[in-house]
Amino acid sequence: METFENLVRAEFAPKTTYLNTASNSLLPARTVAALQDAVRLRAQGRPLDSLYADVEACRAAYARLAGVPVERVAAGATVALHTSLIAASLPPGAEVLTAEDDFTSVLNPFHTRGDLKVRAVPLERIADSVRPGTALVAVSAAQSADGRITDLPALREAARAHGARTYVDFSQTAGWLPMEADAFDYSASITYKWLLGPHGAAFLVVPEDLGDLPPVQASWAAGEDPWASCYGPVAELAHSARRFDSSPALFTYAGLRASLELIEELGVDAVRAHDLALADRFRAGLAALGHEPVPVPAPGSAIVSVPGLGRLQPELSASGIEVSNRAGNLRASFHLYNTAADVDRLLEALPG
Repeated sequence: METFENLVRAEFAPKTTYLNTASNSLLPARTVAALQDAVRLRAQGRPLDSLYADVEACRAAYARLAGVPVERVAAGATVALHTSLIAASLPPGAEVLTAEDDFTSVLNPFHTRGDLKVRAVPLERIADSVRPGTALVAVSAAQSADGRITDLPALREAARAHGARTYVDFSQTAGWLPMEADAFDYSASITYKWLLGPHGAAFLVVPEDLGDLPPVQASWAAGEDPWASCYGPVAELAHSARRFDSSPALFTYAGLRASLELIEELGVDAVRAHDLALADRFRAGLAALGHEPVPVPAPGSAIVSVPGLGRLQPELSASGIEVSNRAGNLRASFHLYNTAADVDRLLEALPG
């Protein structure tokens, strides 16, 4: 049986100290190979049936990672598109509770409706801020800007107590932190960060009864029989969450299938232990240098942000260390292909 380290070493050979998974992941070698194979199919004029099979394999893999039946998973392109479906389902005047400065894709479709009451509170107060009349709580599982983790169990209980629905964006945790999508009404995630996939795919988990979502973007891909739904109005929408699908970016799913297979081989628990150990090493090193990162509750986050140091990002990039400048923070994010040497190189490059 291959070890975690051997599996990772076989898939990744970065040319930089890459600590920026919260923006985009590195692609595994198997994913690059799958993308190349998919392109060759198209270039050679061969049937693309296997690429459509990749879409369904990815849907099934994501359902396993999310802990829900595959019938509850819709495949699309962006979290913003999925958020838009949820926003479209709400009646005029409905209250949507959000976290201040959450990622735009989780928020903006509710604001652009123009007739919803969108209320923003500090992340730490979001569970306590659910009240009678709150229709929906929408929040990221981890904040993109600084890695703070939402207390999702507390949020779930508060929402249930007040009859509010819940929508969680797992984009910054899916792949390193176990998902419990069944605990929430709706959830979504893109796949090009911690799930190691190419750009162009995102998944939406809906309730067993499909919720109140209007399939306003329904195309031929949303038909119960897609290939019989190509002309004229779709006669019969899919009986599953596939009715919320958008036409798939086939090359993306060909690569993503290989990426999700790797995540499942490694195991999310093992990835989490690896990522958090590196984040803890970085936090300890920051303390020794006299820097204080944005605090996160135990057991921690794979994203570490240091206020005031975001200005160093161009200089670090020029030296071969890739991090992000987010809201003035230097944001480092640690994933399965990173090592203790990567952490130490970043620490050596910081002032203090």
